[in-house]
Amino acid sequence: MSEKPPVSKGSSGDDSLPDEIWEQFVRDTERDIRKSAPKEPSARARMVTERLRKEQEAAEGQARGRKGKKRPAEPEGWRTGPAWQEMNGRAGRRRRTWGVLGVFAAAGVLLVALNPSRALSLVTGGDSSDSSATAQLPPETAAPTAAPSFSDPDHPTLKEPFRGSPAVQYADGAAGIELPDATALGGLSKEQVAAALTRTRDLLIDADLSPATLRGERPEGALALIDPLQKDVLGDFTTALAKPDKAHDPLNFFSRFDPKKVRLVGDVVKTRGRMTFSKDARSGVVVHADYTFVYPLVKAAPGSDEVARTIVRRILDVQVSDPSVMRSTAGKLWIVNYDDDIANSQCSLYDGYLHPEFADETPSGPSPSGSPVDPYDRSRQLKQDRPEGCGLVSRT
Repeated sequence: MSEKPPVSKGSSGDDSLPDEIWEQFVRDTERDIRKSAPKEPSARARMVTERLRKEQEAAEGQARGRKGKKRPAEPEGWRTGPAWQEMNGRAGRRRRTWGVLGVFAAAGVLLVALNPSRALSLVTGGDSSDSSATAQLPPETAAPTAAPSFSDPDHPTLKEPFRGSPAVQYADGAAGIELPDATALGGLSKEQVAAALTRTRDLLIDADLSPATLRGERPEGALALIDPLQKDVLGDFTTALAKPDKAHDPLNFFSRFDPKKVRLVGDVVKTRGRMTFSKDARSGVVVHADYTFVYPLVKAAPGSDEVARTIVRRILDVQVSDPSVMRSTAGKLWIVNYDDDIANSQCSLYDGYLHPEFADETPSGPSPSGSPVDPYDRSRQLKQDRPEGCGLVSRT
């Protein structure tokens, strides 16, 4: 490259380039050739290239070993990154997913607000069962100060006859009649007071919870607990059970239903109330019982499925005295006072049975009147002078 080019024919010596110009041209040309010539990669570059090649071969081998799956040779977002359209597509799918979840969440909040028991049944996988979805109330140890709040408006069913009623939280049957701790009082020992409380409980069970009594049979167990010296009381009860009428109504003391017309739904009657005792002014003690019984019923006709509830509240005072001091029979109860309040039963019939009213029946007898009364309101007093006739109830 250092040789000068020959002079072409016909050229004069004057056309030749000066030596310094030619040498500069040669130097520039050699520099450009060296810059454009391929260079051998450095040792570090060769190591990086070899590592990437091996990683790519390993990734391709794993991709061939999986059916229907292809793993990229390089992690997404390292050298190339996802396409913008793909990223937008994923963001759109996430937005749609959260949108659907938002709709379900709003629906859930609305369901809880409108029907909490139904929402709970969906969460627990049940059907808002009375026994599992609602906790039982603690025992009643003092007179309530207000009526219970209104419950879920759902109607009772054969499977859940107490649905939509405060009774769903009441105890079952005799379990709702709990006895207070006995103490010596009024000349009676602790054991004598305890026996009086137990006999009072047995009287209530046979009069208001015994299946035989509820079927309209004679309540022999309850009658046997009454002091036989109270001939007037026993005489009234005997007449009322044998020949009931308006003046002799067994429902004033016993809960009875006509088995030809209605039957209990299941074998549970809900019970709520309390029992107390105090010293009698003369001798012995007076046991005071105040209990509400809720009976779920259905017509006896085959295929009937409408459930109606009759609510009966009973107040009973019995006296137990030392026979050596007061004329009485040992081991028996002296009836001092009894009162009742019955809701959802035809009030114009005096045949000795409670008659629950069903929605599919045409009302008979006098129409209910007066201000509506809540039969579950155990805070109200039962007035002795309350008017006769059929009263209105706010719920059953």
